[in-house]
Amino acid sequence: MAESEAETPSTPIEFESKYFEFDGVRLPPFCRGKMDDIANFSLRSSDIWIVTYPKSGTSLLQEVVYLVSQGADPDEIGLMNIDEQLPVLEYPQPGLDIIQELTSPRLIKSHLPYRFLPAAMHHGEAKVIYMARNPKDLVVSYYQFHRSLRTMSYRGTFQEFCRRFMHDKLGYGSWFDHVQEFWEHRMDSNVLFLKYEDMYKDLGTLVEKLAGFLGVSCDKVQLEGLVESCNQLVEQCCSSEALTVEPRVLHLPSQILILSRVIEEDRVEGVEHR
Repeated sequence: MAESEAETPSTPIEFESKYFEFDGVRLPPFCRGKMDDIANFSLRSSDIWIVTYPKSGTSLLQEVVYLVSQGADPDEIGLMNIDEQLPVLEYPQPGLDIIQELTSPRLIKSHLPYRFLPAAMHHGEAKVIYMARNPKDLVVSYYQFHRSLRTMSYRGTFQEFCRRFMHDKLGYGSWFDHVQEFWEHRMDSNVLFLKYEDMYKDLGTLVEKLAGFLGVSCDKVQLEGLVESCNQLVEQCCSSEALTVEPRVLHLPSQILILSRVIEEDRVEGVEHR
């Protein structure tokens, strides 16, 4: 598969130049030169993978997965650097070679589309947990993330950002394609498809599904204990997010209206050009 430079729209040039295009998908620069190595990455049957489109609740999900799979305590998780326990496959650190040599069971994260993940995964190797999030909430979080991240330094308007999101001009490409690819594999024996919103609406059912998928045997009392511990993680995550919100950046109702307007404008434009 060949890599090519992505086109650079007029504004903001600095933001656009940070990405490159690989097989029609816009990817972050740290993915450059390693996509073939990722495709050939060796899997183990004991691997547990968490895959999401960025800002889909990855941080919370990884804590819940770690708690359920390792029998960890919520307070213990709060004190550790959980990202060191669950590295991202495509990130520069710690790197593919280090991740390859981790002791089993390995817990690995990725934001890559299904078709770019290790080929062995497509044949049933390893367990894969995918989480999807409502795009109207996701895009607000993604916008705030791009503004706060020093390496991205996005300074465009939210409306411009929404248009980039709708036109697949952000890192990891189209949210719609990303979710659709995993949705099509939701019945695969090694794939568990979850929804971010269920973390808050129906945590008990989600934890029960997760425990069953990971082969964690527990009776009713033990399951209730797991759910209570996971609920503690959810509450801690909500408190943490509330503290990190930048008031002048995040105005959720108005920003959702902006996204809805962009979607409608694109729909009308598409009809007019048919």
